[in-house]
Amino acid sequence: MLSVTGISADAVGRSERVTDTLDLRQARLMQLTLDREATFACGDPLPPFWHYLYFNPQIRASDQGLDGHERLGRFIPDFGLPRRMWAGGRVTVDAPLRLGETVEKTSTIRAIEEKNGRSGQLCFVTVDHDFTVAGAHRMRETQTIVYRAAPATGVAPPPGTPAPDDAMFAREVTPDPVLLFRYSALIFYGHRIHYDADYARETEGYPGLVVQGPLIATLLIDLGLERLGARQLRAFDIRAMAPLFVTDPFSLQGRDTDQGVFLWARRPDGTVAMTVMLEAAQ
Repeated sequence: MLSVTGISADAVGRSERVTDTLDLRQARLMQLTLDREATFACGDPLPPFWHYLYFNPQIRASDQGLDGHERLGRFIPDFGLPRRMWAGGRVTVDAPLRLGETVEKTSTIRAIEEKNGRSGQLCFVTVDHDFTVAGAHRMRETQTIVYRAAPATGVAPPPGTPAPDDAMFAREVTPDPVLLFRYSALIFYGHRIHYDADYARETEGYPGLVVQGPLIATLLIDLGLERLGARQLRAFDIRAMAPLFVTDPFSLQGRDTDQGVFLWARRPDGTVAMTVMLEAAQ
């Protein structure tokens, strides 16, 4: 079993900074991708979790690995585990980012933890992303990324967690390859499981194209904001639990709580793909 102790000692605390301008055109293209009118104007608040449209590493083609990601070893260490999964995290909002602003993002590796799961060896990397405008803090995202070994041939995935049965509202979604392709293009994200069906099936062991985790989170958060109404969003937690696949309809569901709104994505088999808890300012 790979030991990451030495790698962790060298990598924890490592930081990098990137500056980006929240381009209006990029946000309007995202509206169109979600089948909405392109209505944004400069100065409008960027919807929560749409920051994934910006700050993405500018990776040369020769710096990509087989899976389409940037080769590990520059910022995130190479653990010798080829499969990467976005597992979620927490976002706290001091003030919204606004279209047209120039924003600095500082990313810091906070923790690296090795575990053994039902699917084999896992390595959890926790990264803090702090967003500031002219030195004023606006938002922090604590992101968890999981690295794991390649799938064993013929091994069935572990059983999922049953979805709650007390939804107060719901919205049906049928993802398609064009939606996934456009979203990957907007966030400059090359992971092949989202657009290369042969690779997703034959190399990664999935039944088809995988819906991007941040896209699912965006859809859940947008639905939850409709329920919050005029209440201000203070923070939200995201937990990715199981994948969703293209052309398989899924349901965005949720219920109101004393703190805000709790939401989940229900898979066709009745299990949970992702949960999101929106916390309103008190």
